[in-house]
Amino acid sequence: MQLVMLRPAWEAFSRVWVTNNGLDARSLLRDERVVFAHGPGTRNIPNLLRNLALAWRTIGSVRPRVVLSTGAAVAVPFAWVARIRGARVVYVESLTRIEQPSLSCRLLAPVAARIYVQWPELLRALPGARYCGNVVPVD
Repeated sequence: MQLVMLRPAWEAFSRVWVTNNGLDARSLLRDERVVFAHGPGTRNIPNLLRNLALAWRTIGSVRPRVVLSTGAAVAVPFAWVARIRGARVVYVESLTRIEQPSLSCRLLAPVAARIYVQWPELLRALPGARYCGNVVPVD
């Protein structure tokens, strides 16, 4: 949902979405090219390995210049493979992370060209990150 809300940033570019297979993803991305990852990915070594192989094949065939993600566990193997294959990685940390970065953010930070946070408080924990506001308006 958060990446869909960033439509003005990506709509002019060709793209392939990688996400878990769920009703929300199928509905939000019904008119998009989608690759479904293996889930659950969080702390699941067999699915991490499956997603690593999927990332290698997908990144190899698509050859993106940039990978943009707000994702969790699936984002990590795709970010590393994308960077190894020469793409820039841009990560938008989850709206739910206010004071400490997620495990996914910490694992892909070494390969990210840019990290955006949605709360200024998180900049203390991620000094190289950028804050430009929230993707989802909050009151």
